[in-house]
Amino acid sequence: MENVLRPVIVVGGSVVLTVLVGWATDRLLRRANAGHPETPLWGLLRRGRIPYQLVLCAALLRGSYDQAKLLDAHRVAIGRTLTLVLIGSAAWLVIRIAGAVVETSYSRYARAHRDPARVRRVRTQVSLIMRVVSAVVAVVAASAMLLTFPAMRTAGTSLLASAGVLGIVAGVAAQSTLSNLFAGLQIAFGDMVRIGDTVVVNGEWGTVEEITLTFLTVRTWDERRITMPVSYFTSQPFENWSRGGAQMTGIVYFHVDHSAPVEAMRDKLRDLLRECPAWDGRAFGLQVTDTTPNTLQVRALVTAKDADDIWTVRVTVRERMIRWLNEEHPYALPRVNTANAVPPPSRNGPVWADGAVRGGHESPDEAALEVHESPDGRMRKAYESSRTGRG
Repeated sequence: MENVLRPVIVVGGSVVLTVLVGWATDRLLRRANAGHPETPLWGLLRRGRIPYQLVLCAALLRGSYDQAKLLDAHRVAIGRTLTLVLIGSAAWLVIRIAGAVVETSYSRYARAHRDPARVRRVRTQVSLIMRVVSAVVAVVAASAMLLTFPAMRTAGTSLLASAGVLGIVAGVAAQSTLSNLFAGLQIAFGDMVRIGDTVVVNGEWGTVEEITLTFLTVRTWDERRITMPVSYFTSQPFENWSRGGAQMTGIVYFHVDHSAPVEAMRDKLRDLLRECPAWDGRAFGLQVTDTTPNTLQVRALVTAKDADDIWTVRVTVRERMIRWLNEEHPYALPRVNTANAVPPPSRNGPVWADGAVRGGHESPDEAALEVHESPDGRMRKAYESSRTGRG
């Protein structure tokens, strides 16, 4: 009877005690979270319930298993298994506690500072710090697990003798990984690029979505994900539109006819921007920046509070300005002239294609060029009469 009751009491008591202690701790954390809504620490610590109970259960069973006298033939294997579970659950609990503390610190900083750029910088640093802490804890836990095996301890002694050679070999083999690792730390604390920044890399416009110790993910405007090594951002040039402030200036180009009403376009631009909610009201302008034999190049300058709004302002101005020109001033749109050129004026009469100067009355047997002007002087039409009477 004792051989049956002893294992039940030891194992069952450990499990029951673990459940009771875990339940009591969770109640305390829940009450603390309700009493202190200004900090999310206590609510975040509740995420560690499972590793906390695993640590308690593994520690209680590891300490009392010898008194259970259960499966004596496998006592060493069961004891080592419990030790491995204890180390793994302890590492898991440490990572959860560190994550709760770091997340709480970030939340307090975000509430205290209203500058989005500084908040994104701290968020990037916090994210990379958590990854470093998790990696260090995982490496230490794995090393502790390996050292529980006697064969591994013997191998460790021999490995220490050749640590220099192994370090050189590992450094050469992991050169790319190490460079990305140090580049990730440089990005985190050098404030080069942050989570949430709007960047342009390799001609792709997008938002930094994730930064790890080895790679960086950019979410493009069409929901694609571009994954790049972090070393790229420390060795190659890229555009960071969020650096130094979110306000932006955008440019819209128009190609119009030489007769386009530039002053009217400038007034229309002001009216369009006043109707566009995305315009921040800082500045606007419209100038003729270039000319070609067929068109004028007109540049409209607009401003907005961030990259998303500047895109909205640009497409709105482009669409509505073209629509207005098409409805109110169709002659201002670019066109290809297919009529003959208007001859230059002469004292004696028009100059013809053969270089002869003829009077005002044309021969019925030759082509005549007649120029008509509209009343407003803006549009000209050329008509060419065909020769008549030729047999």
